[in-house]
Amino acid sequence: MLQTVKVPTTDLAKGMFISGLDRDWLGTPFVTQGFLLESDEDIQRVRDYCEHVWVDVHKCVYISAKLARHANGERARIPLPEIFRGRELNTYSDEAEWKEEHPRASRALDTLLDDITDIFDRVADSGKLDAVRLKTAADPIIGSISRNPDACLWLGRLKQHDAYSYQHSLSVAIWGVALGRQIGLHKRDLRSLAIGGMLMDVGKILVDPELLRANRELTEEETREMRHHVAHGVHLVKKSGIINQDVLDMVAFHHERYDGSGYPRGLRGDEIPAFARIAAIVDTYDAITSQRSYADAKAPADAIKVLYEARDKEFQAELVEAFIQAVGIYPAGTIVELTSGEVGIVVAESRTRRLLPKVILVLNRRKEAYPKPKLVDLQDTQGRYQDKPISIAKSLEPGAFGIDIGRYKF
Repeated sequence: MLQTVKVPTTDLAKGMFISGLDRDWLGTPFVTQGFLLESDEDIQRVRDYCEHVWVDVHKCVYISAKLARHANGERARIPLPEIFRGRELNTYSDEAEWKEEHPRASRALDTLLDDITDIFDRVADSGKLDAVRLKTAADPIIGSISRNPDACLWLGRLKQHDAYSYQHSLSVAIWGVALGRQIGLHKRDLRSLAIGGMLMDVGKILVDPELLRANRELTEEETREMRHHVAHGVHLVKKSGIINQDVLDMVAFHHERYDGSGYPRGLRGDEIPAFARIAAIVDTYDAITSQRSYADAKAPADAIKVLYEARDKEFQAELVEAFIQAVGIYPAGTIVELTSGEVGIVVAESRTRRLLPKVILVLNRRKEAYPKPKLVDLQDTQGRYQDKPISIAKSLEPGAFGIDIGRYKF
């Protein structure tokens, strides 16, 4: 029997475990990692939104005859253990609260950014990477994200360096490790994701800086030169004695796309190594949410929608969904307006109720600054807060109302 099957909502029954919807679930009341149908009200709520859903047979506490027929006749999604066959997968749980982890994450990220800057400056002169220093610098970040990813995800939104490539390397490493944690990869694999993320664009050191800063459409010749940063990167990594195949795959194939539309080789599907498929997602997410010479930054929630709409086109759907589960529907650093009219910044998500994260309130309902920003858990507001339940009404563009998320220190 297949693990995940497509089922019409008319065939739902209590005891079935819903793992996917037939629509964009952003904005629905459903938790993203799946839920068990425990009542007739649960079933009706699903029917109100969907015509069919995906049911995880192995997590069901009840399997009807109709479900068994669907399981034997429908093509299943690819389970994550199948994508990462041969690797040990674990389930991580939070070992620290966000406030407790924040100072540790801050120290680790400051050190890592200094190390990346120095390593990249030195490789520009010597043509060789300090692999040992990379590994040592990455370990505190891996530890922090393993304990509680929220602090690093928040800090990763703070663009602290003038050189986009350095900050991009740091941020991609954070997103990659967070996704690896969500998948359940072993810490040695999280280290590969961190180092691969830091080194994916190292080849740009050998590209004309004017091309990197260009705010115009590149010529065909310039595009070829820009794309050659992939080959430059592979050369630098190998020259430095780094033989980790996952890291090499991320550097070599992070611009390949699931539908074959990428470069340099036009690989498609599982021809692309799994870690490179992760790299493509986190690289794109960070690029979309960053201010670049040729494009304005998009809100994190908008970037999530871009990835979701590109699932099974440019990116593998299962990995896109895992990434959304890792960073949340409203990722840390998203400026949001609440149904109360107040404006705040998302700092940490709920692992079970993705639409109700923790938010720092910075503007009141008249859009005036609070004398002292205050942290509110939107799950708590579902009881009594300002006379009625409060939730997120919409996400706002970066810098909305002049808000600089980098001003808020803890």
